[in-house]
Amino acid sequence: MLQITFLGTVSGIPTRDRNHSAIIFEYYTDNKETLLFDCGEGTQKQLLTAGINFMDIDNIFISHWHAVQTMNLEKRTKELKIYGPEAERFVADIIDLGYFGLRFPIEAVNVPFEGDKPVKILEKDEFEVYAIPTLHTVPSVAYCFKEKDKWNIDLDKMKEAGLTRGLWLKKLKKDGHAEFKGKKIKIENIANKKEGLKVVYTGDTKPCDNTVTISKDADLLIHDGTFLELDESKGRYHADVSEAAKIAKKAKVKELILTHLSRRYKKDDVKEMEEKASKIFPNTKVAHDMMKVTLKK
Repeated sequence: MLQITFLGTVSGIPTRDRNHSAIIFEYYTDNKETLLFDCGEGTQKQLLTAGINFMDIDNIFISHWHAVQTMNLEKRTKELKIYGPEAERFVADIIDLGYFGLRFPIEAVNVPFEGDKPVKILEKDEFEVYAIPTLHTVPSVAYCFKEKDKWNIDLDKMKEAGLTRGLWLKKLKKDGHAEFKGKKIKIENIANKKEGLKVVYTGDTKPCDNTVTISKDADLLIHDGTFLELDESKGRYHADVSEAAKIAKKAKVKELILTHLSRRYKKDDVKEMEEKASKIFPNTKVAHDMMKVTLKK
């Protein structure tokens, strides 16, 4: 199960109702994994409001760089990884700005911000995280959380193939192939695939082909929806709600959530934004701070 909490949903200057961009992914398996995507000012307070322990976060996927001294004050000792374009450069600057040395190690992981192919930047037993460059005024990337597919052995198919249980099944599940009495067996021949969850978060971006590429068939696309209608003459590198909806439709995602709203929009405007996007992609919502979404397969 994956639970997503929108800690902040505004672009630029925060409002009374919307904090700077930040989203938490809590993935529940035998061990819970807590991932933070973007970390605008005030995120620590938003985590407290949401009832989420910031000390549970081991991986941050970010494009704007902020200090990490609070974890130091709480006597953190385990490693923290921070991913982003030119991460080594920005993380080093953040650490140098502090008066006190850190009690815990930080690993800065540079994420490629040029090209047109998704790149795997993190792999765990149950999921992977990919990144792809997007189109913004500064180096920027979109992130994809991909739960690994699972295979359920079909006993009837095994019986038909003349196979019996044994240690070879463990290798089959791990590698996708194994040998049984000298015969090579492929997992797709005797098992049924259960596809894992796929969620994409674009960060700040204009509509671009790379977003379509990484979002293909996603269960959820969280897209920049800064404007109700974009004035191209101003050259803003964000998306309006119709553009985001077209991306969702083209990528054939199951659900679209718009975030990173301009502060100019009030509560009454949100309904209009949702309605306009829904005419193009019906399963659309506009995010608000503390909004929670639970995905399960």
